[in-house]
Amino acid sequence: MSAALEPGWLSVLEQEFEKDYMINLKSFLKAEKDAGVNIYPKNADIFNALNTTPFDKVKVVILGQDPYHGAGQAHGLSFSVQRGVAVPPSLKNIYKELESDIEGFKAPNHGHLTHWAEQGVLLLNATLTVRASTPGSHQNRGWEIFTDEIIKAISQKLGHVVFLLWGKYAQQKATLIDQKKHYVLTSAHPSPFSAHTGFLGSRPFSKTNQLLIQNNLKPVDWNLPA
Repeated sequence: MSAALEPGWLSVLEQEFEKDYMINLKSFLKAEKDAGVNIYPKNADIFNALNTTPFDKVKVVILGQDPYHGAGQAHGLSFSVQRGVAVPPSLKNIYKELESDIEGFKAPNHGHLTHWAEQGVLLLNATLTVRASTPGSHQNRGWEIFTDEIIKAISQKLGHVVFLLWGKYAQQKATLIDQKKHYVLTSAHPSPFSAHTGFLGSRPFSKTNQLLIQNNLKPVDWNLPA
């Protein structure tokens, strides 16, 4: 599992792969595959968020909960889907907010967010795998311990990172973050069930860029190539 990890992340997370919870998680995932269960994302993409955004380049974190559980959707970045797949409802609301928050932003016809990740936006799900068509199926198997360690490592070793915590689940992670060193922006989740109760109009993207500029960091280009 750890062999394919970006070197910076490997240096801060390597010991996690030897702990009992991770050994048990590996056994669970192997049993799922041995039973013929379809798991998303594919093996090569499980750590895509870490490999696309090196540890020392992280300046923004957008925390999701579970990978998408539909065929061809998940590729290891929270809220992002592979090209050729319909844009999910939560991401449509993210685009809607971007259109009102960032001058000149135009929603693309895809949901592929790698351009953000390459600029230092860590698109991290709390759980990194899921059974096909079964949301939440790999929760409480160990992934959350691992991703909490990711958040703690960022909090302890980096500075001036902007955390976007959307919805109650993500907001629980605020206790892992040193808010004397970092920034936490919270709002409702962009899901259609909650976007109108505080996500739309919250202006997280312009606020993030203002904080980055304030700390002499390059703002994120939120526009996505076609």
